[in-house]
Amino acid sequence: MTNSTGTEGLAGTIVHDEIVPARAPWLHHIKAGQTLRIVDLEGNQAVDFLLYSAADDTERYSAQDTVAAQGNLFLRKGAVLRSNEGRAMATITDTSVDYHDTIGGACSCESNTLRYGHHTKAQHACVENFLEANLTEGRSKRDMVSNINFFMNVPVEPDGSLGIVDGISAPGLTVDLRAEMDIIVVVSNCPQINNPCNAFNPTSVRMIVTA
Repeated sequence: MTNSTGTEGLAGTIVHDEIVPARAPWLHHIKAGQTLRIVDLEGNQAVDFLLYSAADDTERYSAQDTVAAQGNLFLRKGAVLRSNEGRAMATITDTSVDYHDTIGGACSCESNTLRYGHHTKAQHACVENFLEANLTEGRSKRDMVSNINFFMNVPVEPDGSLGIVDGISAPGLTVDLRAEMDIIVVVSNCPQINNPCNAFNPTSVRMIVTA
């Protein structure tokens, strides 16, 4: 690729470099020690994210274990993403936004209907992206777990409710994750158009893997 957006400060050799279109799913195998950089190309794009062990399909990202181990709902630099076995799957080695969400979940046709009205029922959603990508690995809806939302701003309000507000990202900002085991990354480049998480305009992201 000739576009250098998002490559600043990258260490190692680029072994995979792909633009994920707005609203699309993405799946990739990443080996232990490799680093995935996610680039928010145009700003305010939410990137829904799941992890599975490449060696044991029953081991996958656990929001509960991750939050409990670090004692914080939000993911910042140095955060370790843990599996349902309590093992380290990946570490956030760098991020150019302050924090990332662990509790906002993935939009679905059903949640769109509940939140925004029945007229949104046919709109594409992150759950469908996850299902499409996971089918290529033989996984189904029962294999889906609570996901991470990179670049998404989901504050906890004083009354304990969750807010979904304007994102905290900007064009070219990044998050880097080092694989601590061989992992399968599944992404939904969020198609949501009904709340500010994507600035009401889903855009492309760039996925760069280095070794």
